[in-house]
Amino acid sequence: MPDPNGFLRYERRLPARRPVPVRIMDWREVYPPAGEELIREQASRCMDCGIPFCHDGCPLGNRIPDWNDLVRTGDWDAAVASLHATNNFPEFTGRLCPAPCEAACVLGLGGQQPVTIKQVEVEIADAAVARGGLRPRPAPAPTGRSVAVVGSGPAGLAAAQQLARAGHTVTVYERDDAPGGLLRYGIPDFKLEKHHLDRRLAQLAAEGVLFRNGVNVGVDVTAAQLRAEHDAVLLACGALQGRDTPQTPGRALRGVHQAMEHLVAANRAVAAAAAGRPDTAAGDGRSAPAALPDGTPIDAAGQHVVIIGGGDTAADCLGVAHRQGAAGVHQLDLYPQPPTDRDAARDPWPTWPWLLRDYPAHEEGGERVFAVAVQEFVDDGTGRVRAVRIAEVTVEKRDGRRIVTALPGSERELPADLVLLAIGFDGTEEQPLLAQLGVTRNARGAVDARPDWQTDVDGVFVAGDMHRGASLVVWAIAEGRAAAAAVHAYLGGVGELPAPVDPARQPLAAR
Repeated sequence: MPDPNGFLRYERRLPARRPVPVRIMDWREVYPPAGEELIREQASRCMDCGIPFCHDGCPLGNRIPDWNDLVRTGDWDAAVASLHATNNFPEFTGRLCPAPCEAACVLGLGGQQPVTIKQVEVEIADAAVARGGLRPRPAPAPTGRSVAVVGSGPAGLAAAQQLARAGHTVTVYERDDAPGGLLRYGIPDFKLEKHHLDRRLAQLAAEGVLFRNGVNVGVDVTAAQLRAEHDAVLLACGALQGRDTPQTPGRALRGVHQAMEHLVAANRAVAAAAAGRPDTAAGDGRSAPAALPDGTPIDAAGQHVVIIGGGDTAADCLGVAHRQGAAGVHQLDLYPQPPTDRDAARDPWPTWPWLLRDYPAHEEGGERVFAVAVQEFVDDGTGRVRAVRIAEVTVEKRDGRRIVTALPGSERELPADLVLLAIGFDGTEEQPLLAQLGVTRNARGAVDARPDWQTDVDGVFVAGDMHRGASLVVWAIAEGRAAAAAVHAYLGGVGELPAPVDPARQPLAAR
């Protein structure tokens, strides 16, 4: 049984982050390993509640109280098995997920700090590697059925692994030069070092998953070819259509970019430097300046940077700008500064609360400015941005619409050599593949799924952000697992694969 007094004896603690002056000089992860003593102490805070609401916060159905107690008692092998029973990639979720499970922890109901579920998870995942590596689990016999997975982000990879372990021949098509999707080129290394991804990809390859990189399906391979070569197709192309602000004066100025352009370019520069490519590695061992595919610089070194947006993507851009050597950074948020404690009237436990969240990047520098909106990107006279003109604003909802009102006399300018738009995503990109398949996007830019995860086209399935819209890595993995179960059933596979969510499932929310 769990330690009934653990949460009384120990306070919530996380491992100390690497010192700011040290970590901004490299791209390594911010958090060092926690150490067994600390993580067993923290795991003992779990009460193994009669009704563990952390299960409701997590779409994967992770057995959180089970593996917490296994860590507490030192049974790491069983903890690894329990964690992998519901989560293909806990080393990703443990590093990247904002942990809605922790927001739903019963300790939060009693005014205590929640269990460090996410930290325990990542330590178990790392223990799996240390205690024998990620052993492949190839299928005992092939089924003779073939599946194409388009996209190699967390949803596509989770589905591919589930289907390969069930005996199907799985080919993952990725238009980039290496698999991983946003895990590789969207998430900075200081949050997820890429050796974690490469290690897991090696496991999938050993289990029989085939990767075809540099293949833009719909262009290099037609949908007709894909359907002729495979018995089922799963679309997991993500939601990469960045939200824009074309109506803002000066949007077309040079130096104003989508946030993902900056993150992808930075990740490519870091990857090239790590690979030792002399054409892209700086002489001091740091990555060379980031640039777009056409050579346009998009590096923050020596630049005044303005990041528009208050979420994860904006914080990632902030951390990248620090490591690139920005002269100064402002992060702008349309909304007022959130509270530091849960507002029970607005977000009752165990729902995900609206709170002021300080990411490690905020500790590293920069200035956050709340309740402001950009009125104009200011031209330097040569067609390049030199400043942004902002105004204080109020935001209210009327008839489901957001009304933003600028306060007269509140306008001012911020210097800006590089402006990054991190204001969300408008669904999956319009692409030839969709038209060739006869699949359409809905009003949100996503692709709808029937209850069996099929699109309106029989034999063509969809999962992850492409179906849900931009969401959390834990939802992508859950949808990938569930869609794999549906594909397996469609192909007449023996037995059932786990399906943690259905297409209509939504995050825990107050009604």
